[in-house]
Amino acid sequence: VRRASRAISGGGGEAQGRSRRTEETRDDKGAMVRISVLNDALRNMVNAERKGKRQVLIRPSSKVVVKFLQQMLKNGYINEFVLVDDHRAGKIVVSLNGRLNKCGVISPRYDISHHEIESWVGRLLPSRLFGKIVLTTSSGIMDHEEARRRKVGGKVLGFFY
Repeated sequence: VRRASRAISGGGGEAQGRSRRTEETRDDKGAMVRISVLNDALRNMVNAERKGKRQVLIRPSSKVVVKFLQQMLKNGYINEFVLVDDHRAGKIVVSLNGRLNKCGVISPRYDISHHEIESWVGRLLPSRLFGKIVLTTSSGIMDHEEARRRKVGGKVLGFFY
């Protein structure tokens, strides 16, 4: 009976090892290679938030992911995060607070000057009153309001609201 029900309800593709959309590609040896660690981390957070989870495990970790999470923490979109050192690529446990609606990565990382920040806010965020665009600048990783105050441009990493 169990086999018959699988055969009838099957066909989604995931049960057979094929996923709909992956952020990985194969290298010259045929092994899977991760394309964007930041994109995977933010997608895991949005999916966990939509399911109503209170915590999410992000792996692997990177310095850019940690700086992006610090911006989210500073603006109150997450409660806290803990770095777990596993002597490999590292893990991050993020405590969610239910305030995150959407976050994402902008790829490729477009160059913007401090004059163009307002047009990017209009394109990416649902309102000028809430949400942040995260930029990587010569002065470090910061949100768009801090970059506008310091009059520095940089590359767009992503956004959250």
